[in-house]
Amino acid sequence: MANSPIDLSRLALDRSPPSESAALNPRRKRWFSRYMLPLCIFLGFVALLGAAAGRQLLPSTRVTVVPVMVKRAELQPTGTTLFQAPGWIEPRPTAISVAALAPGVIEELSVVEGQQVEKGEAIARLISIDAEMDVERARNTLAIRDAEVNRARAELDAAKIRVENPVHLHVQLADAQSALAKTQTELAKLPFLVAAAEANAEYAHDSMEGKRLARGAISGRVIARSESEHATADAELHELRSRRPNLQREVDALTDKVNAVRQQLKLLVEETRQFEAAKAELQSAEGMREEAKLRLRQAELVLQRNVVRAPISGRVLRRIASPGTRVMGLDPTAGQSSSTVIEMYDPNRLQVRADVRLEDVPMVMRGQTVEIETASTPGVIQGRVLRMTSTANIQKNTLEVKVELIDPPENVRPEMLVTASFLAPIIGESGGESTATERKFIPDQLVQTGESGTFVWIVDENNAAQRRTVDVGSRSDGGLVEIISGLNLTDKLVVAGVEQLKQGSLVVVTGDDQTFGINQWH
Repeated sequence: MANSPIDLSRLALDRSPPSESAALNPRRKRWFSRYMLPLCIFLGFVALLGAAAGRQLLPSTRVTVVPVMVKRAELQPTGTTLFQAPGWIEPRPTAISVAALAPGVIEELSVVEGQQVEKGEAIARLISIDAEMDVERARNTLAIRDAEVNRARAELDAAKIRVENPVHLHVQLADAQSALAKTQTELAKLPFLVAAAEANAEYAHDSMEGKRLARGAISGRVIARSESEHATADAELHELRSRRPNLQREVDALTDKVNAVRQQLKLLVEETRQFEAAKAELQSAEGMREEAKLRLRQAELVLQRNVVRAPISGRVLRRIASPGTRVMGLDPTAGQSSSTVIEMYDPNRLQVRADVRLEDVPMVMRGQTVEIETASTPGVIQGRVLRMTSTANIQKNTLEVKVELIDPPENVRPEMLVTASFLAPIIGESGGESTATERKFIPDQLVQTGESGTFVWIVDENNAAQRRTVDVGSRSDGGLVEIISGLNLTDKLVVAGVEQLKQGSLVVVTGDDQTFGINQWH
């Protein structure tokens, strides 16, 4: 092994000139490391940024959300006291303000605080002299209107008689016919009168001529008289001859008059007008009488309202006004309490306004049994929960709960301080052991119904809108609905912007919705 020859040829250097491919290989390596590798790294970084910001660059919908409301409570055996809350008694639902319905000044106030009054009992009286005078004035006006109605009715009766029996027109027609007949008679007699006048004139002419011939035998006076008689007979003849045209015109005129009266008797234009005018006058008089009656009723109502009466049977809570106080009645410009005389309440309808701590609110249910204790009553007063209000006290960290008193004792009064013990409700057969319950609620307005059933819109962890099918349970008084399945406690429900959503569309949450108050969440 030691005597083997050593091959020194491996240590020899190759001095031959490099080939063309061997010379280009190092240059390629340097170009790749200097340019291609940084470029690939930069492109990869840009692709990574694009993938991260790509969702933000896509169009999205702005929405507001609300969380799922969870009520957790430990169910105790029925009748177990869950918690206690202080409160005070008040009328249910509120005190009744007894107001004066007429304006005026209070003359007498006949009740005191705590007094029991019956429905319709007089509470206060106003100074009523002005109202009494208004009633008398209204009665006098009504009497005048009654007389006007009677006069208008008499005119209507007379007009009706003239229409049904137009005697006055018959009289006019008879007069016209009589005058026509008389004139026609004279016209008919005229030829005979003319003939008689002609004979008389001829006789007078012959007598005059004979006497003229015997002028020497008779005196001139006889002749003159004969001439005078002849002239008179001749004048009468001429007068009778000229009377005919006048008589004919008179007959024509009377005929027209008779026809006119007959037409008037047929049409009764003026009589009908008088009848309709009398009817309208009667209607107007009756309308004015009804208005006078209305004013009398109004005046009597104002006079009655000068006595303020109890609207219900109950007790006087407090006196607001006193004798000498001016009340404004139903004046629309008056203040809210400017007419209130007293405040009343029904002693059989009382409630407790309890201040419940917010951590105890989930254990409050409508209809829940409550035991109420007060220093004025030795025993326990039974009650039940009516509702939870939306009035929260920031300093006390409490929420107001209304509790109805069942058969309140006589000595219980509003504004008494009480202690309310809220008892566990009936939970069925639980074996007397405590059980925990957890219920999910959401606003009822967010639940929609489609072809696939009931669903809501939520925002997932990738800020995408998802349509989630849910099973709905019972609804509460505060506008909430229980969700039996389909939602998680961490889901965010979309409130505003639902109309623009599609399955999987991107959204931008602008914040929590503030349109749902405490009353809905409790």
